[in-house]
Amino acid sequence: MAIITLTTDFGHKDHFVGAIKGTILNNLPEVSIVDISHAISPFNIQECAYILKNAYRSFPIGTVHVVGVDSELSPENQHIVVLVDGHYFISANNGVISLITSEIKPEKVMEVNIPNLNSASFPVLDVFVQVACHIARGGKLEVIGKPFDALKELKEFEPRITNDGKTIIGNVIYIDNYGNVITNIQRSLFEAYRNGRDFEVIARTNKIKTIHNSYNGIINYNLEKGQRKGPGDALALFNSVSYLELAIYKSDQNTVGGASTLLGLNYRDTVTINFL
Repeated sequence: MAIITLTTDFGHKDHFVGAIKGTILNNLPEVSIVDISHAISPFNIQECAYILKNAYRSFPIGTVHVVGVDSELSPENQHIVVLVDGHYFISANNGVISLITSEIKPEKVMEVNIPNLNSASFPVLDVFVQVACHIARGGKLEVIGKPFDALKELKEFEPRITNDGKTIIGNVIYIDNYGNVITNIQRSLFEAYRNGRDFEVIARTNKIKTIHNSYNGIINYNLEKGQRKGPGDALALFNSVSYLELAIYKSDQNTVGGASTLLGLNYRDTVTINFL
């Protein structure tokens, strides 16, 4: 059975997601439609890229991924299809695929070129859905597009190495439902420059000198409960997809706040690692 996933910033209040799903089912009644997320912050390409990169690998090879963020067609925002890592991504050329293609070379990149197709105000429905259904039926990319070689990248969010390799300067790229702060510093980069040295993670006025592998890694179970770190304490860890994350242990974003509010960190803010 063909699988089509949806990742958008449409939310659930309006008719957009329902119209997309209905149109897909009218074309392919047997298709399986999976929502990755419709809660991407409006026009937030980096947030969309992070979620998409870390979700798509869980799907079977051949899955078609429709990406509806900043999808309006323009001379600088072409509609494209990218075949990479055995998956098809239908998106605007806004950099959203670059977190994937920076690590894995695309097999094909095509610019969508379907004559007499109206894509004015709702391109995800009018264009992306048509392309997705064509691919899900087994159609060739060459039928709906032409080769394209100007894939955009999100270079502004690459970590920087300074101070002769003693400092990594990263940025906040995502804040999750718990208020945990995810940076663009990956474990592989950290290990490549650490060379066994001690370090400190600096986020505004906060300094953390240990990076854990789990959230409860902050707890020293050999200590009496009253002497342990625990709920409300800040910690750093490499999360399940190997990005450096800052969290407040067992905090609630909706009550006392999470790492983003308690540490004063927002999207694009700087997080630094100094090797000592």
